[in-house]
Amino acid sequence: MAANSVASKTARKIGIAVQKAASRNKVWWYDPHMAAATSAIVQRLPLVDLVAEIRDARIPLSSEYELLRNFPSLSRRIVVMNKIDLADPTQLKGWMRYFEQQDCIPYGVNSHNKDSVKGLLNFVQAQVRGLCKGNHHSSETITIMLVGIPNVGKSALANSLHQIGRISAGEKGKLKHATVSPQPGETKDISSLKIGSHPNIYLLDTPGILPRIVHDAELCSKLALTGGAIRDGLIEQKELAVYFLAILNLCDQYKKWAKFSTNQSRLDRKEEASISSKLEMRQKKQYPMDHTQDPIVHDVRGAIFNTISSFDGNLELEEDMIKLIKAQSVALRAAFHVPEDVGENVDNKSVLSC
Repeated sequence: MAANSVASKTARKIGIAVQKAASRNKVWWYDPHMAAATSAIVQRLPLVDLVAEIRDARIPLSSEYELLRNFPSLSRRIVVMNKIDLADPTQLKGWMRYFEQQDCIPYGVNSHNKDSVKGLLNFVQAQVRGLCKGNHHSSETITIMLVGIPNVGKSALANSLHQIGRISAGEKGKLKHATVSPQPGETKDISSLKIGSHPNIYLLDTPGILPRIVHDAELCSKLALTGGAIRDGLIEQKELAVYFLAILNLCDQYKKWAKFSTNQSRLDRKEEASISSKLEMRQKKQYPMDHTQDPIVHDVRGAIFNTISSFDGNLELEEDMIKLIKAQSVALRAAFHVPEDVGENVDNKSVLSC
C-alpha cells in the first residue's frame, strides 16, 4: 500500500466534504460580498499600474487567484508568496524559478517580519521606478492592487507596507488600517493605503475572492489544511489534524525541532525562554511577534519530534501510520493543555472512512 495512503484518503474525504458544502450553501463559499467585490475588482483592474497577487508560499498553485485568468494580457504582475517562514526553502526557490518562467515577477515575504516587509517595499518601489522610466509614466501617482484568495495575508501585508512606507517617507498623520481577521470575508470593501512618495504609491487592498465553482477536491483539502480561506465548520477539525500529521510524518521537517524535545536540558530551555521574552518585549511596541516564539508552538513541535523519533514502526504501512497518529493525538492534547474529558481521540474509523 502506498506510503501516503492515509494522507490521500483523508485529503479526498476533506475535499469532497468542502465541495458538497459549497454546492449546498453558496453563502459558505461564494457569498454576496464576494460577488460584489468581484464586480468592483474587474472594473478597476484595467486602471491600475501594477497588480500584486498574494499567494500562500506553502501552496502557491492551490492559492492562485483565479479571477486573473480573465485578464491574460495584464502586464506587470507581481506574485508575492507570503508566509515563507512556513514554507520549505528549497521548494520556494523552485517556485520562484517557475513563476519567472510564467512571465511573472516573483517575490517571497513573511508579513510578520519587519525586515522582510521592508525588503518587499524596496522591491515594489524598484518596480515602480522601472515602470515610470520604461513607460515614461507622467502621472505623479502609481496604484498597485493587492488581490488574492481569503486570508492569504493581503490586509496584514497592506498594513505593514503602509506603516513602513509612511515612516520611511517621513510623512505624518494618522495611519489607516485594513481589517485583519482570522476569519475569511472580513474585508468587504476596496481600501486605499499610501506606501510611498515621489511618486505617490497607493495600495488598493481588496476582499479575498474564491472561484465560483471548485472542481478539484485536492485543492479544497489544501485550502482547508492551510487555514483561513475556508470558513470554520465545514470540516471536522480532527480530520484536518489527521491529514496534517500524515503529511508531516513522511517528511524530515520534524528533525529541525530536536531542540524542543523533552530531552533538552532545563538550562537550555530556560535560557531560550529568556531570549524569547526579551525579543517579544523589544518587538511588541513596533511589530507583531513571530509566531515561532510562542511557548505553545515550542511544546507542540517538541511533542511531534518526540513521537516520531521514538516510533519504531514502518510508516509505509497504513496500520503503523495510524498508530503513530493516535500516539501524536495524545501527545498534542497534552501540549495544547486539552483536558482528557474534552473531545475524542483519533480512531481508525475517522482515518479510513471515505
